[in-house]
Amino acid sequence: MTIEVERVLGRTGVPVTPLTLGTMNFGRWQEEPESLRIIGAALDAGVNTIDTADVYAQGVSEEIVGKAIRDRRDDVFLATKFHGQIGTDPRHAGNSRRWITQAIEDSLRRLGTDHLDLYQAHRPDPRTSLLETLQTLNDLIREGKIRYYGTSAFPAHLQVEAHWLAEKYGLIAPHTEQLPYSLLVRGAEREVFPVVQKYGVGVLSYGPLAAGWLSGKYRVGEHQPESARAELIPGRFDITAERNQRKLAAADALGRLAEDNGLTLVELSIGFALNHPAISSVIIGPRTQAHLEAYLKAATIQLSDDILDRIDDIVDPGTQFHDRDTGRDTPSLQPSALRRAR
Repeated sequence: MTIEVERVLGRTGVPVTPLTLGTMNFGRWQEEPESLRIIGAALDAGVNTIDTADVYAQGVSEEIVGKAIRDRRDDVFLATKFHGQIGTDPRHAGNSRRWITQAIEDSLRRLGTDHLDLYQAHRPDPRTSLLETLQTLNDLIREGKIRYYGTSAFPAHLQVEAHWLAEKYGLIAPHTEQLPYSLLVRGAEREVFPVVQKYGVGVLSYGPLAAGWLSGKYRVGEHQPESARAELIPGRFDITAERNQRKLAAADALGRLAEDNGLTLVELSIGFALNHPAISSVIIGPRTQAHLEAYLKAATIQLSDDILDRIDDIVDPGTQFHDRDTGRDTPSLQPSALRRAR
């Protein structure tokens, strides 16, 4: 099955496919040979956008992507990210000019290219001036090392601040935002989507299956599904935990809605994410060829207004069940920030 280029990445004018290949699994939960096969199959199917990060498997994911696209670089819109700590040195992390200028060189080397199409701040860095980060990324554009830049898991107030700073100091503002969005993680609808749409920011959404909650395996009355993520973060996936009961009930109801309409839950989930006008492309992370084929098919699904209304009945617009589902740790909600001054 093939996929067509039919979307534009925000105000950039760059054509992208509805699905973007995410590579977080590569080099960590997926060995190199299988990773290379998946990347090749995705490109052969028409997917033209690949998203990775330097922190994925501590650079191994970027190396695998570099090998896979060596002879196809011009066909790929290549995106990677900086921010996460590389190695044991805490200075090898963050959004400072010092780290960004080193991280970009390391990523270019691992990816085997002289430029990135999109370079993204993987998370906000409260220790670094946002202006410094924006100025550094603008310098990289002028140097020809990156074509566009973006953010990931930046809340609405930081989106506004970034565009205000860009206007004040004559800078190019962020082109993209990457964030989690799914049937079970709809918080972006409340504030972030209206802001990015106002500024023409393209959205690359990730987690359309809510880290497996929408795989079809999470159903009321069934046993706890096994997964690598559930082993790493058991509290977020334990179906017996009281804090997850509402999410489990919603996943079960969405599964029944999909079945009633002749769809798989994967098809309902990806169709839903692609339906929002703020979304430029949905990031998928297939671990097998079968997964890839299922995602490609799901990208062709058109959901009726009746189905969308039923989804809203099950999960209210703007709802998220846990703050951690936003993909970030909100500083103002950390224990130390909640203590009263003495």
